[in-house]
Amino acid sequence: METIAIIGGGAAGLAAAIAAARAVAPLGGATDTEVVVFESDERVGRSILATGNGRCNFSNAQVDAGEYRNAPFVAKTLDALAAHADPGASASRAASVASEVASTAGEASRSAANPAAGSPRASDPVHAFFADLGLMWREEGEGRLYPLANKASSVLDVLRGALAREGVRVECGRRATRIDAPERPGGRYHVRFEGGSVAHARAVIVATGGRTPRGLVPDALPFLPQRPVLGPLRTDTALVKPLNNIRVRCVATLAVPDGAPRAAEAGEILFRDYGVSGIAAFNLSRLARPGDVLLLDLVPQLDRRACERELRARRARLGAPVGEELLAGMLLPQVARAVFGQAGLRPEAPFADGDAPALAGALKGLALAVRGVGDARQCQATRGGLDVAAFDARTMEARRLPGLFAVGEALDVDAPCGGYNLHWAWASGIAAGRAAASALAKRAGREDSRA
Repeated sequence: METIAIIGGGAAGLAAAIAAARAVAPLGGATDTEVVVFESDERVGRSILATGNGRCNFSNAQVDAGEYRNAPFVAKTLDALAAHADPGASASRAASVASEVASTAGEASRSAANPAAGSPRASDPVHAFFADLGLMWREEGEGRLYPLANKASSVLDVLRGALAREGVRVECGRRATRIDAPERPGGRYHVRFEGGSVAHARAVIVATGGRTPRGLVPDALPFLPQRPVLGPLRTDTALVKPLNNIRVRCVATLAVPDGAPRAAEAGEILFRDYGVSGIAAFNLSRLARPGDVLLLDLVPQLDRRACERELRARRARLGAPVGEELLAGMLLPQVARAVFGQAGLRPEAPFADGDAPALAGALKGLALAVRGVGDARQCQATRGGLDVAAFDARTMEARRLPGLFAVGEALDVDAPCGGYNLHWAWASGIAAGRAAASALAKRAGREDSRA
């Protein structure tokens, strides 16, 4: 009996297990190959339940490889997966789901598995994979896809059902500590666990997420330093402490110390006593460095000159008010005081026409000095880990260690919020599962021919 061992029962690991088990049968190895998931937790998929605030933004309708770190590697994976997608049942089921969702939820809730619904990838393999499992979904803002039931548990339910149907064996409470390479080419890998037990497998898929320990994988694989990303930003606190728990809609620009913009995000910023949170801050955290400056444009609908004109017009309409009164109806009082402070103006003093340039500057660029990433426990991804240069993007297999695969966040791949990171977990898992099954079938074929 040959074994495909998946280390980790999160999103990538479960997708890999299902894909491997499905690929084994048509390749002729159903009777002598088992697929086993080893999970350190008491149950698989616990991390999935926490995604999307319990709703699971499981993918995006318009996945663009350019959004990812190591984009060329990701593009090759997605393209290879699309090129080898089953054009039959999966596409039919995806189109069926699209039709059902459209008829149930109307034009505002569209299935991105249907090319007519706006997906740039016709019958995206990840969407078709979930359609085959029975999942229905809807599209929300910025292409975010959520299960129709609006609960992450519905995504896990279809995954667990597929594991059972495909005969995947799941062993929980098994924490792997080391994967030893075969003693000779073509031999079995040895997976060592806490407590001293050992499992032997011809193929091993590492799906242990963003906190994969260096010591788990063979030393031959290059491993990059890890750091949390996609989380809140820590900034100077003098301005943000009085604004704790206040939200603003703005355009946030991350600038390097010399003022050149590094990136910008439109969306919500949540002030915290240590800095800022919210989706815009999370996305910018992937690029932020200590010493950068975060500039918040609180009136993005106006350019700098239009903002100055509006301030002077408000002064005229409101009868030369004091500063705080001038911004009433535009900003919350606490935010207005912070803006006046950065402009060097007193909110309780009368506002003069000559104050407009300074106040407009603060409204268009409320500046916060970045000190680093905030609470790492709130970060949704980890940068670093296994270097993608050591892996074949089409199969996720290590170039120097045939039979060893890595998927999801175990690799140095991350992306913005919006379903991209989970999409990568599913896509890389599917690619690795299929490739592992194919490799075992080819090996069995060679042995049969020699016999």
